[in-house]
Amino acid sequence: MVSAPSRPTAAHGDAKLSELIENAPKSVIAGERLNVELLKRFYARHGFAPVWTTRQGQANSLIDAVSRAGEHGLSPDLFHASLLQSPSVSALDRELLLSDAFLSYADALARGFMPLERRRDDHALTPDSVDVAVVLDTAIGSPDPAAVIDALAPTTPTYRLLRQALKDARASGATARLREIAVNLERERWLPRRLPADRVWVNAADERLVLYRDDRPVFSTRVIVGQDDVRNQSPEFEVPITAVWFNPPWNIPNDIATNEIMPKARLDPTYLAKRNIVMLPDGSLQQKAGANSGLGQLIFEMTNRFDVYLHDTPGKHLFSLTGRRISHGCIRVENPQQLAALLMRQPIDDINETIKTGDTIRRTLPRPVPVFVVYETAFADADGKLQYRADSYRRDAAIWKYLDPKARAVTVAER
Repeated sequence: MVSAPSRPTAAHGDAKLSELIENAPKSVIAGERLNVELLKRFYARHGFAPVWTTRQGQANSLIDAVSRAGEHGLSPDLFHASLLQSPSVSALDRELLLSDAFLSYADALARGFMPLERRRDDHALTPDSVDVAVVLDTAIGSPDPAAVIDALAPTTPTYRLLRQALKDARASGATARLREIAVNLERERWLPRRLPADRVWVNAADERLVLYRDDRPVFSTRVIVGQDDVRNQSPEFEVPITAVWFNPPWNIPNDIATNEIMPKARLDPTYLAKRNIVMLPDGSLQQKAGANSGLGQLIFEMTNRFDVYLHDTPGKHLFSLTGRRISHGCIRVENPQQLAALLMRQPIDDINETIKTGDTIRRTLPRPVPVFVVYETAFADADGKLQYRADSYRRDAAIWKYLDPKARAVTVAER
């Protein structure tokens, strides 16, 4: 990191520049709205004085970086690329356009172009916090400004493969594939830059779980995920798995009890008893532990606001289905005993012996292991090959809306 540049006082800064930035709602140049908050942070570090008039070499390097945004599935026109070539732009407007382009591009690589507040309510994945105003200052003071900005992008196997696939797709005119790749490059930018070496990875689009240890896949199994209906889709989030529950009872969610179980119980007085379901004093329903419990014989404790968990299921035959999007959002695991053994770092025989007791037992993991529930329609598989899956949840279009340069005016206004 280079030291921060000297910060002249506002009195020595450019009054017009400061006034233009401060007039946030009116900060539009040639019809393109600026990211005022980023500009304020950046120019506050410079006493609201012009930056690029004395840094043409750095500006050219960063312009070159923006011109190559397409390599990341981002149109350069999202960052004023065409407007910056216009000879009719005034010196003051060009100053702001350059800063806005560099800051917005850095922000897009660091955390994605689609703003956090515009993502789905059931999307809770967030990248590391990055102050792009500081990063841009670092870039200015470095021998290669473009490299500093480019380093904000992910370096995961999936991101690398997608970038190569994007290049190949452009060479063949594969428009639909281009959009799919660009959308999934954006999804990768929503993830932490340093993924935990030990992690559980559930891709709802792939209907599969992979356990990584020391960044290497050591176990993979099929899973059942949420239905296509938006109310029952599996959300996207990351939390730690902290414990394993053996022979857990199932506290049935109110919506399932009200909409599915009680109507059947009213038609058949024996319905609840046959399924080992009891009504608790507070009126809620609970299915007692047992081989036929909805949670099966194991559930993985991973507290989250969605009440979505990894768990066993008595319906083993369902894993042979081609499409396994049939749950209410929770993730049913085909081989939960093996997963538990790996997480607990115990022989699978020990797991099975605990299950055989029939007792409801909670066992804490030796150390928490993060689980990521994601939705990737293009991704690197465990063998390092790029795979594509159908957009069954129909989530890609909303992301593409923000990446499409035709929606530039709306996109920037909403940021």
